[in-house]
Amino acid sequence: MDEKGFENLNFVPFVDVMLVLLTIVLTTSTFIAGKTLPVSIPKADGGIAQGRQKYLLIEIGRNGYVCIDSKQVSTDGLLSCLGEKGKDTPVLVRPDKSIELQGFVDVLI
Repeated sequence: MDEKGFENLNFVPFVDVMLVLLTIVLTTSTFIAGKTLPVSIPKADGGIAQGRQKYLLIEIGRNGYVCIDSKQVSTDGLLSCLGEKGKDTPVLVRPDKSIELQGFVDVLI
């Protein structure tokens, strides 16, 4: 029996795989270069326009001081100041970037 060697090689499957890989690389590289994915955000239409709701601003300073609406209060007095406000009042907490985590947790508790 005579065995034949490869007389020719079929490159079509190899080219198909390379084209698929090239498509994947080019598609993902556009998202990486832009740093964001394009997203269409839905918009609300109609309805009665309501005024902006007033929120309570709590700021935590670098030295651990706490201010509510630009008035400095102690950590213990924070609870009594919050008790005067309604439970439906939104609260915005703005801590300084260099405070310890425990100071932030004390305000949240």
